[in-house]
Amino acid sequence: MSADFVAAFMIGLIGSGHCMGMCGGVASLLSMGNGQPSKIIPLFYNLGRIFSYALFGGLIGGAVSTIAEVASLNHSFAWLRLLAALFMVLLACYIGRWWQGLLIVENLGKKLWQYISPMSKKLLPISNPYQAGAFGFLWGWLPCGLVYSTLTWAVVSGSSLNGALIMTAFGLGTLPAMLMVGYGSTYLHKLQQSTVFRNIAAITILGYGLYTAYGAMRLLA
Repeated sequence: MSADFVAAFMIGLIGSGHCMGMCGGVASLLSMGNGQPSKIIPLFYNLGRIFSYALFGGLIGGAVSTIAEVASLNHSFAWLRLLAALFMVLLACYIGRWWQGLLIVENLGKKLWQYISPMSKKLLPISNPYQAGAFGFLWGWLPCGLVYSTLTWAVVSGSSLNGALIMTAFGLGTLPAMLMVGYGSTYLHKLQQSTVFRNIAAITILGYGLYTAYGAMRLLA
């Protein structure tokens, strides 16, 4: 599983330009204000966001592994891993802006977000780190193709703990970029929006997706 943890972290790291586009404006606004507490609010916001990733990674990883064990469907994990590889390919196309098919999956989550979004608005304006953490936890449920793609790895992780760790690794990968946005840095944002960086990131994810698909096909052979 260690390879999947590293892969999840790298996906978060090189794909965080997408996170900056979706959540960067919020993270930047949270750092505004007077006094020292405003300086740590972006950190608590992101910790809340990562905790939400870990929670539903653990839930989905545990649920699928339990179902597979009870129903004796362990062989199906190879098919699920093949599905995860497919999502990596879709994610690569999405990040490289070669094809935006992943938006179809992302749009499916908008119905759930309609119910969660009003709860997050009740926490505004953010006045302390604890509110920021709660706000970040809710924003972790924002429809995001990057998150959904990584969740497919939690599905095949084999346990609740592994699912949570995979999503935590992913969240930690997004942390540097999101903190830089929160504290007003624009250099990394410009870098991640460059065509060269996007293509390198996309090719890297594509390569890992194809490698994983090859491994899954060998298990099914």
